[in-house]
Amino acid sequence: MLPGWLVLVSLVYAALLFAVAWVGDRYPLYPQRPWLRPAVYSLALAVYCSSWTFYGAVGSAVHFGIGYLPIYLGPLLLLLFGWRIIERLALIAQSQNTVSIADFIASRYGRSQRLAALVSVIAIVAAIPYLALQYKAVAISLGVLGGSGMIYTTFGDPALYVAALMAIFSILFGTRQVDATEHRPGLMLAVAFESLVKLIALVVVGLSAVRWFSVSGLNVVGAAQSLIENTPPVGFVSQTLLAFAAVICLPRQFHVAIVECGNVADIRRARWMFGGYLIIVSLMVLPIASAGVALFGRGGDVAADSFVLAVPLVQNQTTLAVMAYIGGFSAATGMAIVVSVALATMVSNDLVMPLLLRRGWGGAHRRNVASLVLWIRRAAIVAVAALAYGYYRASGTDTALASFGLMAFAAVAQFGPGLIGGLYWRGASRKGVEAGMLIGFTVWVYTLLLPTLTEAGWMGGEWLTQGLFGLQWLRPHQLFGVDGWDPLTHGTFWSLLFNVATMMLVSAHWRPSLGERLRAQPFLEPYAARRSLDSGHWRGSLLVSDLLALAARIVGEKTARRAFEGRAAQSGQALTTDLRADMQWVHFTELLLAAAVGAASARLVLTSALEGSGVEVAAVVAILDEAGHELRFNRDILLTTLENIDQGVSVVDADMRLVAWNSRYRQLFQYPVDMLYVGRPVADLIRFNAERGELGHIESLDVDNEIDKRISYMRAGSRYVYERRLGADQVIELRGRPLPGGGYVTSYTDVTEYKRVEGELRLINETLEQRVTARTHEAEVAQESRSRFLTASAMMCSSLSTRRACSLRP
Repeated sequence: MLPGWLVLVSLVYAALLFAVAWVGDRYPLYPQRPWLRPAVYSLALAVYCSSWTFYGAVGSAVHFGIGYLPIYLGPLLLLLFGWRIIERLALIAQSQNTVSIADFIASRYGRSQRLAALVSVIAIVAAIPYLALQYKAVAISLGVLGGSGMIYTTFGDPALYVAALMAIFSILFGTRQVDATEHRPGLMLAVAFESLVKLIALVVVGLSAVRWFSVSGLNVVGAAQSLIENTPPVGFVSQTLLAFAAVICLPRQFHVAIVECGNVADIRRARWMFGGYLIIVSLMVLPIASAGVALFGRGGDVAADSFVLAVPLVQNQTTLAVMAYIGGFSAATGMAIVVSVALATMVSNDLVMPLLLRRGWGGAHRRNVASLVLWIRRAAIVAVAALAYGYYRASGTDTALASFGLMAFAAVAQFGPGLIGGLYWRGASRKGVEAGMLIGFTVWVYTLLLPTLTEAGWMGGEWLTQGLFGLQWLRPHQLFGVDGWDPLTHGTFWSLLFNVATMMLVSAHWRPSLGERLRAQPFLEPYAARRSLDSGHWRGSLLVSDLLALAARIVGEKTARRAFEGRAAQSGQALTTDLRADMQWVHFTELLLAAAVGAASARLVLTSALEGSGVEVAAVVAILDEAGHELRFNRDILLTTLENIDQGVSVVDADMRLVAWNSRYRQLFQYPVDMLYVGRPVADLIRFNAERGELGHIESLDVDNEIDKRISYMRAGSRYVYERRLGADQVIELRGRPLPGGGYVTSYTDVTEYKRVEGELRLINETLEQRVTARTHEAEVAQESRSRFLTASAMMCSSLSTRRACSLRP
């Protein structure tokens, strides 16, 4: 049984957390203070330092020396050299109202609900062992403080009550509003407070360890150097890579760094604050590990993961040990709270709500959508906590804390190729990302998760040594015969290799559709200025009050009215009952719904909720596509038309920038893969063709003059039909015409075969005339010869007749 004072300390600290969160929600002061907001944001980012980095890093240093460093080095490298990635993610998330990493990836690749569901499932599977790690850390710390011989029953296990307490906390402060993009100042303040507590606790314990070396007459630097030299690191590079990716791929990190980012400018200051936090924490690890080895040795009765608590206890510093316990408790609970909120959002938006909406729930229960979403999230928090605790109880393994964390890192690293590729690679397609992520996750399950479950006794272990179906090359730790690597490096290498290779090959074979390319533009160029929608381009009978009623059913009356009033004030309009909705209002409503149920489900919610409401659903759905950024046409019709015609087509806007094209256009002119993208100046394409000699001999061609001439022609809105020869034997017919409201569309038809047949017919006609002339001449010559022959014959007959007459004379 736990000592009463220890239970009291835990309850008092939990009550303090609730108080901090309540004050943060009731009096959200830090978001309006530029000097304080970055500090809170930076401390909240330190939720990365879970019980793994608090307890497990010391254990890693004992067993692998400098091998503990990658979990700190990876984030530091990202903050130093890749912080622009975080900034780009935050800018895009704010413009697209994305509420989770699953929502973000799905929005990038055509708002695919299937891709969002896949990301959510992977995140849940990865989070279960990681949450179990937090419960295990709490159990270890309580066991050290209360007595190592303690055995807990299910209902006597303190980890069960910690799981329940954190679930309640997450429900109270993480699911208070349905709009997941609304910042949670209370939750963020509580997480920042916990980060500060665990930092102070670890620094105090580290300094105490240094003082112990000084009092004992030992050299702390020498002890740390000996620890590093005698314990070579394992998987240093792979662990650094995983830690690098984890900062943006872990659902909890994405939630804190991206979704809860109040001001993108805070990232520039947070990179230094959070980086300094990581450096301080990493410096404290070696003194504590060295002191623990000196006091308890390696492989003794005291586990290395518990040295943070054991070192103060052995010196009879109970107060310091309790402080260390509170720090570890903060590390575990902070992570558990944020990951529960993040996973609950994904479960409701990407797994449950799409199924309900497809079954017509939105039409039959329109008034309860907001309440339903909140209850789904609350149930998801409880379910995830129960699954994690069940895994913790059933695993029954002595696997180190770091092993649990690294395995989870390898799982979420499968998001990396699709996430990073979606920011920089225009050629990444939805099919490629789906296939790559699915195959990479499957390899992770086979090489890392299943062996861990096997070692825990969940299944027989023969397949680990003999391979699946007895095939040696299918051994999970020696896949394809590759041996000599540690399991983590081996599993990470193969899973990411299959992921990246599959994504690239499938994307190369199934290129991104036109819809994907259009929707990807804000993700590829987040710093580009966006033109506002043309409010006068669409005219319809839809009222703003209709959209307000719709939004109220989804996000709640109070939230919807506050959002609509703010939008009306921003646009200088009065929110009256007869105000007509334009594209800007429709797009605003769609983003508001996306914040509640995710971008992948927003349109499905709109359509389902409007059924039978008296609003013309077909009209709303039609203009929804037009409401997206620079698009001025119905995407569905455009996609079907452009991708299923033989002609090449290119469309430019009034600024002479490319906005649409089809694959046939790229094939005809043999453009490089990444040359065509939305927003590309058409002048670049004309220059590219001119420099290849497609517009004439480059030596005698004034390229700039040719570009200006063609641009001026399109700006003037002049129609034309023109034939151009490409290469040696290909002929293209170009037909250009202006678009209403500016812009120009050009079609390109390959008429090579037509020209070949035309040439052959012309040749045949010319040859026929020559043959007729020749035959006529031959006939005339023959006629003349015949005439001469007949004349000669007549003369001969006349001569013969005269001679015969003479011979008959008497």
